[in-house]
Amino acid sequence: MWFLLLKNNKRLIQHKIMNTQELVALCNQQFNEKFGENPQKIVLSPGRINIIGEHIDYNHGFVLPAAIDKYICFAISKNDTVDCNIISLDLKDEYHFKITDKIEPVSQNWVNYFLGVFNQVQDKIDSGFNIVFSSTVPIGAGLSSSAALECGFLFGLNHFFNLDLNKEQIAKMGQKAEHTFAGVNCGIMDQFASVFGKENSVIFLDCDTLDYQYAPADFGDYTLLLLNTNVKHNLQTSEYNNRRKECEAGISIIKNKYPEVQNFREATMEMVEDLKNEMGDVVYRRSRFVVGEISRIQELVKSLKDNNFENVGKLMTSTHYGLSKDYEVSCEELDFLVDNVLKEEGVLGARVMGGGFGGCTINLLKKSEVEKIIEKLSKAYLEKFEIELTPYQVSVSEGTHFTD
Repeated sequence: MWFLLLKNNKRLIQHKIMNTQELVALCNQQFNEKFGENPQKIVLSPGRINIIGEHIDYNHGFVLPAAIDKYICFAISKNDTVDCNIISLDLKDEYHFKITDKIEPVSQNWVNYFLGVFNQVQDKIDSGFNIVFSSTVPIGAGLSSSAALECGFLFGLNHFFNLDLNKEQIAKMGQKAEHTFAGVNCGIMDQFASVFGKENSVIFLDCDTLDYQYAPADFGDYTLLLLNTNVKHNLQTSEYNNRRKECEAGISIIKNKYPEVQNFREATMEMVEDLKNEMGDVVYRRSRFVVGEISRIQELVKSLKDNNFENVGKLMTSTHYGLSKDYEVSCEELDFLVDNVLKEEGVLGARVMGGGFGGCTINLLKKSEVEKIIEKLSKAYLEKFEIELTPYQVSVSEGTHFTD
C-alpha cells in the first residue's frame, strides 16, 4: 500500500506504508546506527478509530473508540548521562535536551508532545535516554497520532524510571501534555483508546467517569474501511477550541433553566428545542448535535451486541450529517466521499472521523465490495479534486505495549 506526502493539497511523492514488522526492524536498525547499540525496549503505541462519538469526549458523553494496527514505534534506551536525544525518522529531525533543563514549549511542534509529557515527570527522571521513532499512523488523518506519541513515550518512561503509573494515569497525563504544550483542549478519548485498546474489541467509554466496557468488534461479512482525503484544512486547532467554547455556552444555558442538569448527557432534545432562541443559531446547532450523538452512541452499542449492522451503518451516517451540518467540522472533500460511497452497493454507513476539516472517512461495507469501491472512489476523487485518495484497511489491535 502507498500513501502520499502533500503540499497545498497537490501530489508530490509516494512512499510505501510499512507493516508493523518492518517498522520495528527500521527503528531497531536506525537506533543501532545512531547510538552504536541495540535499544533496550521497543514500544508500539497505536492510532485509533472511533465508530461514532466524535467531539463528545469533552462534552461528558460516551464514545466508542478502538486501537488499530497502525503504530508509532519507539526504540528506547536509558543512557548514563543527563542528555536526552529524540530522533524522528519520518520528519528527518531531532531534538536534544538535558534532564535538568527548564522545560518550555518550542517551535518544533512535534517536540512539544514529548516535552509536555516530560514536564510532568521531570523530577523523577534521574538519567538521560535515547529514542528513535517512526510511524505508520498517518499524520493529520484523524487517527490520533498525537495521542499515540504522548502515550507511547510515557509508557516507556514509566518502565525505565519506575514511575508506577497505571493506564488511566498515562492517558490523563497524555491529555494534559496536549492541553499545556500543544495548545489543543482535547478530551480523553484518544489517549484512553491508545492505552486501553484490546484486540477485536471496541471500548464503550464513559468520558465523565472513565468507566468502560469492551464490546465485540466482529462485523462478520462487513468491514471498516478508512478513506483518507489527504487534506487538512488549517481551521482544525482554532475551530476545535471554538466548538468547545460553544458547547460550554450551550450547557450553561441549559443548566440555568434546568438546574438539575449537570452536563449534556442529562439534557434532552426537548430542552435544547425549548432554549433554541436563547442559545442563538450556532450554539443551538452545536447543542443539538451533542445531545443527539450521545443518544446515537448508546443505541449503536446495543446494535453491535445484537449484530444489527444495518442500524450501525444508519447511525454512522446520521452522525456524519450532524457533524457536517450542525457541528460544521466537515469539508467539501469529506462530504464528497460520504455522499458518493453511500450510493454504492454493500455500503451500510459512512462518516467523517476525527476532529474534522480533513482526514479520513470511516465506512462500514461488505468485505466483498472493498476493492471495487476503492477503485471507483479513488477515480472519482482524483477527477474532482486532483488529489489521490488513500485507503486503509485496518484491524482492531492491542493498546500501547512492548514488543516481545
